[in-house]
Amino acid sequence: MADAPFIRPTRRGSTAGGRIRPYAETMAMVAASTLVGMLIAPRWGNSAVDLLYLPAVLAAAGFYGLAPGILAAISSALAFNFFFTEPFRTLHIDSAPDVATVIFLFLVALVTSQLAARMQAERQAARRSASRNATIAGLARQLLSCSSDEEIATVACRELRNLFDCNAVMMAGVPEPLSVAASPAHSILTPSDIGAAAWAIQSGEPTGRGARSVIVTEWVFYPVRSGTAVLGAIGLARDDGTRPVPADQLDLLGNLLDQVALALERARLESEARDFARVRESDRVRSALLSSIGQDLEPHLASLSSAAKAIQRGGSDAKPLVSAIGSEVSKLQRYLSNLLEIGPEADQVPLQSGDVTIDLFRRIVTRSGKQIRLAPKEYGVLAELAKHPGRVLTHTHLLRAVWGPAQEKQTEYLRVAVRGLRQKLETDPAHPVIIINEPTVGYRLVVPIQCP
Repeated sequence: MADAPFIRPTRRGSTAGGRIRPYAETMAMVAASTLVGMLIAPRWGNSAVDLLYLPAVLAAAGFYGLAPGILAAISSALAFNFFFTEPFRTLHIDSAPDVATVIFLFLVALVTSQLAARMQAERQAARRSASRNATIAGLARQLLSCSSDEEIATVACRELRNLFDCNAVMMAGVPEPLSVAASPAHSILTPSDIGAAAWAIQSGEPTGRGARSVIVTEWVFYPVRSGTAVLGAIGLARDDGTRPVPADQLDLLGNLLDQVALALERARLESEARDFARVRESDRVRSALLSSIGQDLEPHLASLSSAAKAIQRGGSDAKPLVSAIGSEVSKLQRYLSNLLEIGPEADQVPLQSGDVTIDLFRRIVTRSGKQIRLAPKEYGVLAELAKHPGRVLTHTHLLRAVWGPAQEKQTEYLRVAVRGLRQKLETDPAHPVIIINEPTVGYRLVVPIQCP
């Protein structure tokens, strides 16, 4: 995800200098304000000096947070008292106005530091949220171009390794998971590691170092979920043996794993849709081929049958032979009829329902002799119903047949198509007589009358 910013995990064991630096710089800013005040006080008096401390308080709270801001407020009040109120160079105050000035300075500095710290915290939270969203979007964009489980696993492991600076591996399969992809590719798993991955897949809970389900392993395996199903597990491990994902980054990891699960589910549905399309195309070609064979052979078989019957009626001496020929021709006709489904339900025979005629062979639908133009999905639903006249077809059956497996839960698609069909085919769409609804089940096409 070169084009997306990463949220790098917080490094553990930060140095003491890094923790002390904000407070040291805060005191330096207060000291600088005091120095400036000492330079201007002889000329303009002490009344304007207290305002010099506010920039230091704002800077400390804005850049470093609430604690340095409070330190700046306290140290500013003490410095003003020590250097600019009588008696000088002491913390004792003789003048009531000076007491009020010091208290007012402290309160203003305290409130200002809190406001600045809150603004800084909100700014940091917004920056983290934007970076987090960019990271998730970047991974989703990379996964979008993947079409197989192996490609998805490879991209996921590579990006998680770059993001969390750790080793990554994806496991799938039960009861003994297999490695689908790893980054780096030479990552070696021990039997304990494989057992931890199997437990994560079976239980749906993180397993390994630092997880509640503890198995002796250097890896932490996180399940990749899609609803209630676990599609696999992604393992993360550091070379130094520490926990690969800090606690404050677990939500981000969960969102990234959700993106991986969505990509795996999408790839599975696309594969099923391609398989279903191949089966439908194979059935279509087979149906067209058998229909062509039937149209070519049926006339010849009918001629042979008629000739055999004519010879039998003529009293030929070869009557037993002719009878055998006629019997075999009848068998061939019956076999061919069964094979091609030549009969009332064949696609070649139009279906009639009221004043509506459905010709699946020519893909024509007419009403009172006038051709009706249907949308592709509307025709698909009507054609599927016409292939099973009189039978109730479930919502799932129709959605899978017309829209594909990926849309079999989208019943609203089917309702829209049926509503359009009724508007175009029914005399009274509010009281349909052609496409009947079976509540909570599906739809059926009324049993048609075969056209002569």
